[in-house]
Amino acid sequence: MTNTFENPILSGFYPDPTICRVDDNYYLATSSFVYFPGIPIFHSKDLIHWEQIGHAIHRIGQLDYKNCETSLGLWAPSLHYHNGLFYLINTFVSECREARRDNYIVTAKNPTGPWSDPIFIEEADGIDSSLFFDTDNRMWYTGNYIHNDSEYEGHHGIYLCELNPITFQFIGNRSVIWDGAKTRSKWIEAPHLYKKNGYYYLMVAEGGTFTNHSVMMARSKIIDGDYEICPRNPIISHRHLSLTNPISVVGHGDIVETQNGEWWMVLLGIRPYSGFHFNLGRETFLVPVIWAEDGWLRIDNENGIVNQFERLPNLTNHVFPYIASTDHFEAKSLHFVWNTIHPPVELFYSLTKRNSYLRLCLTPNTISEITTPSFVGRRQQHKYFQATTALEFTPKSDSEEAGLAFIQDDRFNYIYVKGREHSNNYLRLYQTENGTLTLLYEEAIESKERIYLTVQATNEFYQFYYGFREHEYHNFYVPVTATLLSSNVNEGFTGCYLGMYATSNHTSSQNYADYDWFSYLGIK
Repeated sequence: MTNTFENPILSGFYPDPTICRVDDNYYLATSSFVYFPGIPIFHSKDLIHWEQIGHAIHRIGQLDYKNCETSLGLWAPSLHYHNGLFYLINTFVSECREARRDNYIVTAKNPTGPWSDPIFIEEADGIDSSLFFDTDNRMWYTGNYIHNDSEYEGHHGIYLCELNPITFQFIGNRSVIWDGAKTRSKWIEAPHLYKKNGYYYLMVAEGGTFTNHSVMMARSKIIDGDYEICPRNPIISHRHLSLTNPISVVGHGDIVETQNGEWWMVLLGIRPYSGFHFNLGRETFLVPVIWAEDGWLRIDNENGIVNQFERLPNLTNHVFPYIASTDHFEAKSLHFVWNTIHPPVELFYSLTKRNSYLRLCLTPNTISEITTPSFVGRRQQHKYFQATTALEFTPKSDSEEAGLAFIQDDRFNYIYVKGREHSNNYLRLYQTENGTLTLLYEEAIESKERIYLTVQATNEFYQFYYGFREHEYHNFYVPVTATLLSSNVNEGFTGCYLGMYATSNHTSSQNYADYDWFSYLGIK
């Protein structure tokens, strides 16, 4: 039996991890931006194997973010447990990139849910807010702010204010506990407070979410006092390494102490290819940390970086049932792995109108615009994978199409669909690049209702196939570049999604597409 585990612990688009422990149970949440249900919640016993148990935003009426572009929505949650209640604080970013940023709290007695409706904290500006419950049970808020008199680009800071534990509103005045100018830091965010050995430790992310991302620390004997900056900052970063390093852009961490006295940090990172491209988005990694002799945190391994293979925590191995590679849509609700783009105010899918099929209604909305398209998708979690679906669909007009969509956002995606023209059926591959939709290739196909559509990823390319029998693979067009869907190409915060898609392309339709099953096979 190996004594190491392999990073990442959550593969695919699971950024901004936050963690807490209750007895011998560990709970973790990540950002989800515009996808619904939002803010996935995971459970573990050993910090290595994780099972998703719910979402913090799981009711359509909880939060309205139907008009947000893909990199807006639900940013950087922070998960806490205090006196029998789970608290999750989150930043809701809406409208446009420079628009509203509101911070809210939801609570639950059980992390599986149900979670409460959001309570917004008045005048709580900034992003990446978190909570801290002191030993006297006082409740504190930390968040970042943009300096009014910015001395340089990215001049941010961290502020602190007490919260009323009942109303979740500010009490008294806020205190600036880290002005970025003190360390000439750029884009300080993601604050977390911890208390240890008579000190309040403040951990933050710094340097932006790409090349210079890092984790930094400061400390004070008084919670709202003058925070001493760690002389070894950044305590974690790969900014000194090549961007072709197998793990890059690490940062935005949170720490937890095990019941056996070990300390571990969850943090985000990416796995690049072909220079500096990453389609999986920012993933969740785990690294051992230790409180060093000088009282500051450091990585507890031989090379001081986040590695693909790390030693196991001193915890009993606990493996959950694996998610089946094929979903036959036999349950009454969608599995946690599936998401829609925005909360579907008008439900466009059904698991009951045809037994053991997912039915998508053809709506006028398209995947290449900021809207709620008829799309049910899942994260790409591997550089190498194969995904196949069994589609039954008869187009009734030339505007109707159904099949698969592979997306980074509305501006960058591939659309692989069955349609028709003048009563002839066609298979089509579209590309959306920087908002421009182009038909790459189309091929006349037999007029059969059932067709099998497959997409295969081989690190740098996506290849599309089709067949009229299971395990039949006809090559469709030439391989297309995967770099089109890289997060650094669209300059966004999410990762690739692949899923089932149906549209009537801005026309009215009563038609639908039925999907018998969907298979996703990831390859290491």
